[in-house]
Amino acid sequence: MNQVYQEGKVFAKSYIEPFTERTDAESRFPEESFKALAEHGFLKLLVPEAYGGSGKGLEAHAEACLAFAETCATTALCYMMHNVAVMCLVTHGSEELKKRVFADIVENGKFMALAYSEFGTGTHFYITETTAEVNGEYTTFNGKKSMVTSASYASYYLVLAPSAEEGKINNWVFPLASEGLSFGLSEWNGLGMRGNSSCPVNIDHVTLDSTHRIGAEGSGQEQVFNVVAPFFITGLGAIYSGTAMHIFEIASGHASGRKYPDGRTLSNIETIQIHIGSIYKQASAAKALTMEAARAGANGEADALAKILSARIFASEAAIECGRLAMRVGGGKAYNKALPLERLLRDAYAGQIMAPSADVLTVWLGKALTGQMIP
Repeated sequence: MNQVYQEGKVFAKSYIEPFTERTDAESRFPEESFKALAEHGFLKLLVPEAYGGSGKGLEAHAEACLAFAETCATTALCYMMHNVAVMCLVTHGSEELKKRVFADIVENGKFMALAYSEFGTGTHFYITETTAEVNGEYTTFNGKKSMVTSASYASYYLVLAPSAEEGKINNWVFPLASEGLSFGLSEWNGLGMRGNSSCPVNIDHVTLDSTHRIGAEGSGQEQVFNVVAPFFITGLGAIYSGTAMHIFEIASGHASGRKYPDGRTLSNIETIQIHIGSIYKQASAAKALTMEAARAGANGEADALAKILSARIFASEAAIECGRLAMRVGGGKAYNKALPLERLLRDAYAGQIMAPSADVLTVWLGKALTGQMIP
């Protein structure tokens, strides 16, 4: 692993781990960790050097998400979505918009989020029911987004809405302070990823000028499939690989530390050895596949899309299986929550349904491997 991963691991130990249990128990957004992410330069990881950032790309993005997820999946998820939003600006934003938002990230520690999913379209988040009425240089939006991560905590939200060009969409930046923007915070009570403040966002006659649009008129779908998809899907692969590795760390540590009166440990039992071996095998395979996918994507290789899709699907499924086996290893201590394995298993379950879901991505993978159009 490269420098970003190693720095991320050190950072997570001091600035993420102390808040992990409370984040889950209280469904509390990790504000302290995000303040530290800003102070230590991680929020500007993908911001170009010309704007005061680190200028990194897909591989560094995956490394950071992986490192954070090996301590707290919730924090890694919120961070990942910030990076995806940043990359949309990097690749398609106007000079004016980049200067404005990147300065807020670099100088003020602000961060971004994605407000894409809607109740009517679910996992196909690129299909939008939000309305956009154009009046000269201004556009007025109405609609309701669902499951917006980092809701009310991020300072900027990327919103997909219809384009003036028939059948196309635009990608917009909505500042937190936009009049008509409100959050249904009381509606979030997740099974896992409980601190990500994922809730509906109401868009009630929000009016913005054209400088808030990312890219050319009608370019939203291009951004979704050429920028959002690779960074988002690779990021999720890293998060669930990290969750699986975290599960291995806890399960193997418990097996080695749990002693019987005769001096033997739980790890001396052959069945436990098999479970630990299976957990490590799947976790390390997910991690390796994810980093290979990030490398292929960064280099624009022909099979990069297939690798990225495979990594995300495999990692989310592997994390669940690792959690299932780890609960057996942990036994009563796991079920009584003396170990964090129950929490990690709950976090892992989110991976199969997070848009685009594992089922949708499996279809996409089949299409990619047989030369068909996606979606």
